Amino acid sequence: MLQPGDMVMPKIAVITGAEGFIGSHMVQFLHGRGWKVIGLYLLRGSTAFPRLPNVEFIRCDLRDRQQVTKVITKCKPTHIFHLGAQSLPTVSWADPVGTFEANVMGSLYLFEAVRRLRRPSVVVSACSSAEYGTVPASAIPVTESQPLRPLHPYGISKVCLDLLAREYSLDYKIPAVNIRLFNTTGAGKRNDAPSDFVRQIVAIKKGQKKPVIEVGNLKPRRAFLDVNDAVRGFYLAAAKGKRGEAYNLCAARTYRMSEVLDAAVHLSGVRAEIRPAARLMRPSDEKIIFGSTQRIRKDTGWKPLMTFEQTLQSMLEYWHRVL
Repeated sequence: MLQPGDMVMPKIAVITGAEGFIGSHMVQFLHGRGWKVIGLYLLRGSTAFPRLPNVEFIRCDLRDRQQVTKVITKCKPTHIFHLGAQSLPTVSWADPVGTFEANVMGSLYLFEAVRRLRRPSVVVSACSSAEYGTVPASAIPVTESQPLRPLHPYGISKVCLDLLAREYSLDYKIPAVNIRLFNTTGAGKRNDAPSDFVRQIVAIKKGQKKPVIEVGNLKPRRAFLDVNDAVRGFYLAAAKGKRGEAYNLCAARTYRMSEVLDAAVHLSGVRAEIRPAARLMRPSDEKIIFGSTQRIRKDTGWKPLMTFEQTLQSMLEYWHRVL
């Protein structure tokens, strides 16, 4: 928990992975609350960073120990929101070494840099529901006490981060909190099913595409958390989360993928043929991914505020701007 003196200190946040989907929203969220924000990025992508007062962006490769140490020593952040990672399971199968260099060694370098600060930063790390692996139906919604049995190198790397943060909290008194993040979407998200549905719908509406929506498996159930609720969860975990603890962050209910598609089509008013596409089918799909958020609700007061319809509407507006 924060000490009384922390509330009057100027808040200085370092956000790793600031060019990413959640990282970019975290920058905006903290800036809106008057924090000084230093966003660390590796790849700019196609979008320029926003020019905001009291916000600075620094290129920093987390795999470079000297660079990480230099940045953290110079910035002396009160808080670190550690979102930077190689986050694709498919890439982790193809390049497990690169995934571990980024996600495990990069995290270790970060915690080592924090350990050497006179006043250690609060570190909130983005861990993952992928740590749980296949969960039996009897254990849904999955709780934080579920055994960690990941199915790919990415999931294993996040277990390593989870345990690493806990160890540095216990041994070096770094105030660390881990967030096991479940499916998260919203404006700016790419390469998940809701964003793919919405992008196709907007392209059809603009006359850029024939009225056909290509889909994968529509039977699985997923709980899609709005990114605005996600960043608020990270923020509340930093302020009120128990140090050394891990928290699930997940939406309050699941939707079948067919329901997600139907809702997006209904909101848009578009008429289109729904066509299954072999390239979008995975070899296997978990029937349901859903996490219990009882622990984070109890300890921080967090709960999702955005409805799924609001999330889809924000995505429709986003794709309307960028297509």
